[in-house]
Order: sequence, then structure tokens, then C-alpha cells
Amino acid sequence: MSDTRNTSYCGGNRESVYIDTNRILDSCRDKDCFEDVIVYLSDCGNELIERASNVRTKCAKILCANIHVDSVPFNRGFYQINITMYIKLTVEVCACLGRPQEFDGIAIVEKKVILYGGEGNVNIFRSEIGSQNFCGCDHTETPGNNLPTAVFEVVDPIVLSTKIMDVCECQHRPCCINLDDLPERVCNCLGGRPAHDRGKVLTVALGFFSVVRIERPAQYLVHGTEYSIPEKECISPSTDDPCKMFKHMAFPTNEFYPPSLCDIKGDGDYGCKH
Repeated sequence: MSDTRNTSYCGGNRESVYIDTNRILDSCRDKDCFEDVIVYLSDCGNELIERASNVRTKCAKILCANIHVDSVPFNRGFYQINITMYIKLTVEVCACLGRPQEFDGIAIVEKKVILYGGEGNVNIFRSEIGSQNFCGCDHTETPGNNLPTAVFEVVDPIVLSTKIMDVCECQHRPCCINLDDLPERVCNCLGGRPAHDRGKVLTVALGFFSVVRIERPAQYLVHGTEYSIPEKECISPSTDDPCKMFKHMAFPTNEFYPPSLCDIKGDGDYGCKH
């Protein structure tokens, strides 16, 4: 019978080793713009919107995202990735007497992508700490499913516009969002669950830059080298003389000289020449 065991070759300080990692099967990048996205507010926020004369969004930050992977029917190896993002918005309005007031709101956007994720027909079992029980009754491993893993990378959105609309004017109002089903982490940002709006709603337009990829476990043979001890010694900052430590800091020159249009676009754009 032939020997099918994995072997490694050692030569000097180099060695061929086997690793278990994730392989990227498909990926895509996207630039999305979501218009007329409803911002869910607390009772206080809804009252301010009702009597606001002007409004603007100061900042937007992604709180969390839910990712679901489903196989595409009649397209073997392809999967639909459903991504729901929860965004916290800090809004400023001009209410009575022209004094600005701030409050927070929650916006929800959904994104769908179809990528190739291959097929897997094996059951994956992994040992865990404490699973070496003799009887094997308390720690029974269950197999992992055949769905690949989806990874979503996104930067905080750019707020393109903010406006107040009447409820009857909002044509893109999502009808399938139940405010009672929002995650607790999202609701805690408002101090409780959002309140149902009244005669007016706050809407925003958000721009996103994102990358989505789909992965599966894979094993590879790679060339590695022995770990070497670093030669650099650890240096602790001196708190006795803070001015001396400040003198050794590099001057942030780039902060005072923002990049020009030529540096951003390159020599071939907009007629930039050196």
C-alpha cells in the first residue's frame, strides 16, 4: 500500500510546512449610494424634527452588521450574501430661538451580493477544550455546514444629504422593518427602542465603499523559515522629562501640506504636469 502521509523537507533554516487557512474564492468591491434612508429616532428626536427649521448630520458610524449566506437555486457553487448595516447618526437641528440641539438616530440599509463560493460535501468536526471525556456524552461535536464564510469590509459612510420629509412624501420607506426586532446594542445607542414617527421623518443619503469576499477552509504547503529573536530592544517612554520625549517626536510635516490634485489624480489627469 502506498504511503499517503504528509512529509516535510528540512533544509538549513528553511522548511516546507502544511498550514490550514481560508482561501478566498471570490470577491468584489462596490460603491453604493442609498437615498431617502429613514432615520429612526427617540421621542425627543421626533419632537425636535417636528419643529426644526434646519437640519444637518454631523457624523455617521457603523454600529454592526448582520450577514447571511444562502445558496442560489439552480446555480451550483454561487451564494447570495445578504448584509444589513446599522448606522448611528449624530444629527443637529435648529429649533426654537435658533439654538442648535443634537440627538442620535439609527439608519438601516441592506445590501445583496452574489459570489462564487464553490461546493463542499464534507462534514467538519473540530475538537474543543474539555472534549476528551472518556464517555463522550457531555461534549459531542456537531458537524459544520457546507456554507462558505462571507467577509464584509466597509468604511464609515459618507453623509451626502439630510432632509426632513412628510410621511406621505417618503416613497422609499421600508415596510418590513420591525422596530421591536432591532438588536439591543443598536437600541442602547438611543437609550431605548426607537419611537414611531409622527407627521415628519428624517431621511439621509449615504455613500459606502465596501469589499465583500467569500472564503472556504483550505490546506497549503508553504516554505517557512525559523523564527528569529528580534534584535531591537524595547524602549519605555520616560515620564520624568516629558519635554525631552516630545523633542524626539518627528514633526508631522504631512499634516501641514495636504496632497495636491496632481498627487491624488496622478500625472495623467486634469492636465497635471511636473
